[in-house]
Amino acid sequence: MILILFRLLARLPLRTLQSIGRLGGRLIFALPGRYRDRLKFNVRQAGYHDPGFAWRAAAETGAMIMELPKIWLRTQECLALVHDDHKSLIANARSAGRPILFLTPHLGCFEITGRYGAEGAKFTVMFRPPRKQSLVPLMDAARSGSGITAVPANIKGVRAFLRALKNGESVGMLPDQVPREGDGVWAPFFGKQAFSVTLPGKLARATNPLIIVTACERLPKGQGWRMHFNEVLDPVPEDPVEQAALFNREMEKMIRKFPEQYLWGYYRYKRPSSAPPPPPDPPAEPASAAGTDTPGHG
Repeated sequence: MILILFRLLARLPLRTLQSIGRLGGRLIFALPGRYRDRLKFNVRQAGYHDPGFAWRAAAETGAMIMELPKIWLRTQECLALVHDDHKSLIANARSAGRPILFLTPHLGCFEITGRYGAEGAKFTVMFRPPRKQSLVPLMDAARSGSGITAVPANIKGVRAFLRALKNGESVGMLPDQVPREGDGVWAPFFGKQAFSVTLPGKLARATNPLIIVTACERLPKGQGWRMHFNEVLDPVPEDPVEQAALFNREMEKMIRKFPEQYLWGYYRYKRPSSAPPPPPDPPAEPASAAGTDTPGHG
């Protein structure tokens, strides 16, 4: 039933889907509850204090959800709407046989970044199987025809990542979600300690890949998306905490390019049950270094 609904939604124009999503996102944000409180806390933590910013961020979260049916089930149609002014960075690395580690925050249309990266090359990503069995057919349909090799987020998936990188291939992951207790360390994220995944640092130290932070900005009026790439130029340190801090800073730089499209409602500062208590937060940034509120897309 869910798959049938998604197939019907995928037939609608992208602009219509995103408009419905923005309306739904605002309606949900208008309701009192933990989601609203968490989103407001997270945007303020990052330095965005304009009340209108939170409303626009909620709207963009709705747009992100409603564009999924078209991205998952009409991938090629969506890829034709992706704009990219920096293709040479990836093309040169692949032509030289260098592995690429793509790090994608939950920003913009993050579902399309892997599909875009898989065009003309082997591309492996990690996924967490859905808890509800009713969603399995939908996820299978979403992955089929995407050109992506999906591996589970466990030791088997880590080994697959290492093999792919050592073979000069590309891998991609979402590094800004809370890991399990044994897979993370505390590191600052927008000025507050967040339990952060250690896998990117381990992969980088083991295989010396080109590390690219990537995100796909949602363009206004259903015009599609624009790819953004930031190459991580700083050397990856040995210490896992310093590694996590480095990659969190790189995530922040990308998010600040179009911050309203970040998934601010995510429980990023959650403490896993068996994780040690977080260290003190770093000193607050000066006001000039914090984020500035930006207008949203229509």
